[in-house]
Amino acid sequence: MSMQLKNLPFDAEAVTNYAENRNEPKWFSTIRLKGLTLAEELPLPKPEKTRIADWNFTDFTYQTESTDSCQLSELPSAVRGLMKKGEKAGNVLIHVNSSAVYHHLSKELIDQGVIYTDLATAIRDHSDLLANYYFKTTPIEKHQLTAVNAALVNGGSFLYVPKNVVISDPIQAVYYQDAPSVGLVAHTIVVAEQSSSVTFVESYLSDVSATDGAANIVNEVVVGENAQVKFGAVDEFSDQFVTYVSRQAEVAKDGRIQWALGQMNDGNTLSENATNLEGDGAAADIKAVSIGSGSQKQNFDNYVRHVGKATKSQLLVRAAQKDASNSIFNARTKIEHGASGADGEQTQRVLMLSDEARGDANPILLIDEYDVIAGHAASVGRVDPDQLYYLMSRGIKQETAEKLIVEGFLAPIVDLLPIEGVRVQLATLIERKVG
Repeated sequence: MSMQLKNLPFDAEAVTNYAENRNEPKWFSTIRLKGLTLAEELPLPKPEKTRIADWNFTDFTYQTESTDSCQLSELPSAVRGLMKKGEKAGNVLIHVNSSAVYHHLSKELIDQGVIYTDLATAIRDHSDLLANYYFKTTPIEKHQLTAVNAALVNGGSFLYVPKNVVISDPIQAVYYQDAPSVGLVAHTIVVAEQSSSVTFVESYLSDVSATDGAANIVNEVVVGENAQVKFGAVDEFSDQFVTYVSRQAEVAKDGRIQWALGQMNDGNTLSENATNLEGDGAAADIKAVSIGSGSQKQNFDNYVRHVGKATKSQLLVRAAQKDASNSIFNARTKIEHGASGADGEQTQRVLMLSDEARGDANPILLIDEYDVIAGHAASVGRVDPDQLYYLMSRGIKQETAEKLIVEGFLAPIVDLLPIEGVRVQLATLIERKVG
């Protein structure tokens, strides 16, 4: 039986008024109303072995008050610590409770035609361009939660990199929640046109005061022909937050995407990551890390679809489970008929750190073509006793030795993040959650 959230706490009048108050164009408010209609009809997603029917996906305030812009020095220390060091914080967009409060993009990038702004501004100032990409890689009708994102979106970013523009410094987005019962409904779009290159890093975090919160996050990434996108993210919502996050990319001929995902929420989390390798020679490198703790429940679905010829994907998931946490890790590689020369590899490793924790790794290969390479490896187990013995024989206490092994096990993903502050954020999170 398909599950659905009944009695949604919003209606057409509320959604229409919200769109009008934000001066949104007709096409955008039409999508909001379409999302509302679908949210009333569609079922929830059906993640394997995870019951989500009683999770709070909709009972929150989405009509947040607009917050005035501020100086970097006025931001919470948790946010300032993520910034690139220097006189300016680099090319960055900072949101507090869904409102953009700080923005900087270098004149050099503006002169090259790069657009980087919050979604509300993009809707007003770049409406026609945004309309080409909004809900194009991720269908609104995927399930009830994508429909809710369309209906209630109250935050997000839009990054557009024109043809042949190569951006060497990372572009950064930070979302910070510190108000009770407020929902972050964010939609971020990253577009890299032909032969362009960009690194985009986003961080999500909440203060302990942000009780009973919810996050519904949709990321869409469009990688043009021969373009390259590196997409890093660290999710750090508190145990009071329920999180749904969808990150999806379409990659054209000879394009490349690299995902580096630190999925470190303390609350219940449903995560979907999908990459469509549409063009010949398209490639994806996906690396994700998570730690389950407390009594949280998490479900991660990583999906790669090979459509073009000679496409290549590598998926590496590393996770640790402690306390009474329960996490499901699904990895699916689909090689379509006609995708000859495809190469799809996936590896999932889950470390169990307590007797009460549970972690399931489910590797799936779906192959409709003969001339391909595909493989998977999955393991769920304890810390390697030989490694433990070696460290303890050097005088290191067992607890410290286990901690060192787990941190080293998860380090390859930390090292991929290009902004020092965000690297430190993830490393500190790992240390806290393991320790």
